[in-house]
Amino acid sequence: MAGKVFVFFNCDENKTESSMNIFYNNVTYKDTKISRKRLLNKIKSESLAGRVEISEENLPKVEDTIINGNPEDAGQFIKFGAVKTFDCV
Repeated sequence: MAGKVFVFFNCDENKTESSMNIFYNNVTYKDTKISRKRLLNKIKSESLAGRVEISEENLPKVEDTIINGNPEDAGQFIKFGAVKTFDCV
């Protein structure tokens, strides 16, 4: 049975896959509540460091999407960042 893992990527504004570097962003987060919270903390720390941009009104949407929804969907609220989903066997 395959599970899912999520990877946060710093990227360009257009979220082109060529700007997502697996050697720079190489931490995977399991599809568990604890790992989703860690993924959210990573995104928040990237925002505080100025490497991604999340508007104040979109922060609750990012939080809810990461914790309760499909983390990949949070990318629509993050400038210069994206979450990708991979199968884990």
